[in-house]
Amino acid sequence: MNRRLPKFAFLSLLTALACGQAMAQQQGVTDTEIVIGDILPLTGPPALLGVAHNLGVKAAVAEVNAAGGINGRKLRLISEDDGYVPSRTVQGVRKLINSDKVFALTSVSGTAQAQAAMPLIQQSGLPAMAPITTFEGLYKPVIKNVFAVGYDMTDAVAELVSRMADRYPGKKWALISQDDDYGENVRAGFDRAVKAKNLQVVSTQIYKKGQQDFSSEILKVKQAGAEALMAGGVLGENVTMTKELERIGHKIPTGVTYVSRVPASAKMMGTAAENVYTVDYVYLEGSPQAKDFQDKLGKFLSPEELARVNRYTFTGYSATRALFDAMGRCGKALTWDCTKAELEKVRNLETGAMTPISFSATNHLAAPKLFLLKADPAAATYKTIE
Repeated sequence: MNRRLPKFAFLSLLTALACGQAMAQQQGVTDTEIVIGDILPLTGPPALLGVAHNLGVKAAVAEVNAAGGINGRKLRLISEDDGYVPSRTVQGVRKLINSDKVFALTSVSGTAQAQAAMPLIQQSGLPAMAPITTFEGLYKPVIKNVFAVGYDMTDAVAELVSRMADRYPGKKWALISQDDDYGENVRAGFDRAVKAKNLQVVSTQIYKKGQQDFSSEILKVKQAGAEALMAGGVLGENVTMTKELERIGHKIPTGVTYVSRVPASAKMMGTAAENVYTVDYVYLEGSPQAKDFQDKLGKFLSPEELARVNRYTFTGYSATRALFDAMGRCGKALTWDCTKAELEKVRNLETGAMTPISFSATNHLAAPKLFLLKADPAAATYKTIE
């Protein structure tokens, strides 16, 4: 019997082996490099959070690369600007996955944007971090490849209003919220606190996304006799509402979501921020807890970039470090499945930028610890009061 392998069969075997090796090599990974991507608003008003977040990711990438990479592979980041427009988010995600062939995503932009892109991200199967928005659809039910770093917005609003109600008992409340999924989360959290604390609500209003003039809404708040307000805007809307309260001489305790907890927001509010509260899980800029992290940022960011740092830099860094931590535990055989499995094993990960991060197989929301904050107009920032 001729035991020699015919030439054509030998070549076919080599081809099959080569194809098998190529199939085994995970997208976005070579012997020397790992490509990651993020999609976020880098232009327009929301760039206040998008650029800051991107700086946190860049700092995490620079830190790991300076230490030799992940198991010898250097990281390369590709960033896409969606301008906070859902259709552009979908386009950007499609480009990152199909054209740039990224291994993982470090962000999926805002609520409406992430919602629009989620079917594409879920179908792809690549690991995706979600630290900018934490709307319920990201983790209820669990999406195998999506990990949200933050606190459920509905839960956060419920906690904020409840803590404010404890500080200001017996007050009549008002709510102004946005006409989208973000606004729905705010309303759900507010309603939960109202029931739990048996609060009296005298005014509820919904405004159109993009609205800039809130004189009518704030006048109705005053006329209704409201003594406390949950301002459910994003950034500029909350600034406008608080300044309008001051203008008409009705400066009442006002809650804003942690989305607004950036120095620029407090600065724009000025003296109108005297009674503004929020809750957050991210350490304050300049706080003792964040000193080491801010020293680290000084090593990897330019002076111009440091001037644009805010809480989203902290969350961007933290989520990316959680991703890198999981990838590192996979060794040289880096795959999507291994990374997702290791992310589910993250327990009390300390990043120095926020309270500890944890995930599990049944919970893909980090839900770090919240603390109550009050705006400090003189310092144009916030301070911890609990």
